[in-house]
Amino acid sequence: MTAAAVPAASPASTGEQPGVRLARSRRNAELSLLLLAMVLVAAYAATVEANVLDTVTPDFWMPAAALGLVFLGLHLVIRWLAPFADPALLPAVALLNGIGVGFLRRYDLAKAAPADRETLAIFAGTGGRQLAWTLGAVILAAGLLALMRDHRSLSRYAYTLGLAGIVLVMIPAVLPARFSEINNAKLWIRIGGFSIQPGEFAKLALLAFFAYYLVRKREVLSLASRRVLGIDFPRGRDLGPVLVVWMISLLVLVFEKDLGTSLLYFGMFVVTLYIATERVSWLLIGLTLFFGGAYLAYVLGSTVGGPFLNFYDRAQIWLDPFAEPYDRGYQLVQGLLTLGTGGLFGAGPGGGQPTLLPEVQTDFIFAGIGEEIGLFGLSALLVVYLLIVERGLRAALAVRDSFGKLLAGGLAFTLALQVFVIVGGISKLIPLTGQTTPFLSAGGSSLMANWLLIAILLRVSDGARRPVTGGGGPAARPAGAPPEQLHGAPTEVIRP
Repeated sequence: MTAAAVPAASPASTGEQPGVRLARSRRNAELSLLLLAMVLVAAYAATVEANVLDTVTPDFWMPAAALGLVFLGLHLVIRWLAPFADPALLPAVALLNGIGVGFLRRYDLAKAAPADRETLAIFAGTGGRQLAWTLGAVILAAGLLALMRDHRSLSRYAYTLGLAGIVLVMIPAVLPARFSEINNAKLWIRIGGFSIQPGEFAKLALLAFFAYYLVRKREVLSLASRRVLGIDFPRGRDLGPVLVVWMISLLVLVFEKDLGTSLLYFGMFVVTLYIATERVSWLLIGLTLFFGGAYLAYVLGSTVGGPFLNFYDRAQIWLDPFAEPYDRGYQLVQGLLTLGTGGLFGAGPGGGQPTLLPEVQTDFIFAGIGEEIGLFGLSALLVVYLLIVERGLRAALAVRDSFGKLLAGGLAFTLALQVFVIVGGISKLIPLTGQTTPFLSAGGSSLMANWLLIAILLRVSDGARRPVTGGGGPAARPAGAPPEQLHGAPTEVIRP
């Protein structure tokens, strides 16, 4: 029989059901990228030891191996529970998390006495604690993937999540300063030796509520009352939700003394509103309200003082940090000098002086890393963040339900805004905010909350990339998914 006479394979012979298009899960690609990320983390650890200790100890690979086992466990969970999830998300986040652990280990070596550095335990100090927090965060993310088999199930608890988010935001504001204030910002709950930053988890709960609310109200919020300079503006009576969130963000700015958290909450609501309505006017209204409120707080801080004084002081430091370089402006000045010392290529991993920079393990870790890997290295890290955000937005575009689109788009923007806020603060683009750099900074609250964010993006991308039936048949969906929330014609499977 000639090749031309070979009959075409039927769906039955290939195992493909009629009308169903097969899609690759790309889990092997995810595994390969994950191994590459851990090799880079191990190389970073070896370079740190070579520069700090003038030798490479036999145990240099152990943090990277421990991280690799943790992330391999999550990879297996994804392979089982979300086989069509985006293959680039886990490796990109694992690389950032690993670099963060490696730098914190480098910080521990810098703090230790020279005679004790070679014998410093791999799992001791800030780096060791970050390894433990990473394990807890990854277990939490895996648990969320196991409990939430469909991202649309979050919509059932939208109002509960919204209430929980508001409560979590307000708890530090009403607690006495000794239980909630660190570095003049009331963002914590501190009991004994335990502390947690509830606002990190509040942003996820509030975003789920925003997505659900805007799906239900987007038709009303999309209505225009008048057109000015080619832009359709909403009706006055529809401004209520924006004004409420604006007031909450101003209360956070005033009573919790934190510009970054205030900007984060208000920004993610306004952008989610823009995604829902596609009205540029909402962005203009949001920007006007936020900057107007910030300017009002600045003026009141200079005249009235009181709860507005902290924001006024931060704005003054931002305007001229070298006015008091050894007092109020010391941290920002040191951060700028650290970035300047790094130059284009940096001093090399382990070649900087991180102990000279206050809060280098948390707020200023991006500057501390920048001293050692330079502008090119920081640009590479920002590209990794950009990749995560782009993959989140791709999932938002590909998913077939409106709630998932708003949820994934809002999560991706929230991560991008948090990176912008912290990088803008240490580079003097905007006032310092006290935000942590996602996946790099030491601390459990930020790490756990951001891994939960990634778990939700993985779940949404799994729903977006799952194969769908052709010929007008029902879309494939996870067991237990409410069929009434599926709408629109089946679409082609998206592959990277």
